[in-house]
Amino acid sequence: MIRIFKSLGGYIEIPAAQNGCWLNVTNPTADEIQTLIHDFSMPEDVIQDILDTDERPRLEYDDFWSLIILRIPVPSQSNGVPFYTVPLGVFMTESFTITLCSVVNEVLPPEEPSLYREQYQQVTDVLNFTLKLFLRAANVYLKYLKQINQQTSLIETDLEKSIRNEELNRLLKMEKCLVYFVTSLKGNELVLTKLKNQKKNSLTEINEDLFEDAVIENKQAIEMSQIYSDIQSGMMDAFASVISNNLNVVMKQLTSISIILMIPTLIASIYGMNVVNFLENWPMAFPAILVGSFLMAYLGILLFKRKKWF
Repeated sequence: MIRIFKSLGGYIEIPAAQNGCWLNVTNPTADEIQTLIHDFSMPEDVIQDILDTDERPRLEYDDFWSLIILRIPVPSQSNGVPFYTVPLGVFMTESFTITLCSVVNEVLPPEEPSLYREQYQQVTDVLNFTLKLFLRAANVYLKYLKQINQQTSLIETDLEKSIRNEELNRLLKMEKCLVYFVTSLKGNELVLTKLKNQKKNSLTEINEDLFEDAVIENKQAIEMSQIYSDIQSGMMDAFASVISNNLNVVMKQLTSISIILMIPTLIASIYGMNVVNFLENWPMAFPAILVGSFLMAYLGILLFKRKKWF
């Protein structure tokens, strides 16, 4: 989907491109990709790089255009991992700016791509726009990290009573998600550092403040991701032992039950043999054996509880 806006702020949508416009492209079709190539002279290899889900964050410059690729978090509904990261490309020329992403995302949502309606400052230039993208991406990372932490707490509660691997697999997917976040955020940090070094002599006061905010938020997201990842790595080992211990407890209980049930079975087996046992002619033999069996089983239960085997 291609939406064209009159300016980088994204307030006014226009039907056709004009000088200084912004194109927000999300999950483009084959025809839309051809439109970007032929009508906007966007190199095909650049488009393929941005649409590649494994593309690393980077800066790239040419005589007539420049490119910034950062990685942003998106929810996942297919592979079991709650979130993963994808590239978001910012393609800039003197006439227009194009943002391109392969999936719908919260950094530039198609229904309302303008991220700055609530802010009193307007988008002043392309660098200002790009920095706000980095800042918005870091905030989305932080939002998803809180959701991951909440889901992890629910999994911990289930794991404490579990003897299956299902909850452990869910925790493993959470850890995998955090690895995605840490790797992508560190890549974004490198891009921010390179961008700041290149623009340090031409920064306005507003953009300099934005750089600081973007770097701080990005570092906070990195630290939170790393902390959560380290905690989950330790929890994986701990809860693997918990599951093994829970299984041992269940096996212990089943063994105790088997031993208790063996007592009346043994008595019934002895008196069921076709030999003389001195109770053949006693009318109360069956009730007496039955009561004796249950009594000995009850004494066995008391003994097991006293030894804390049951």
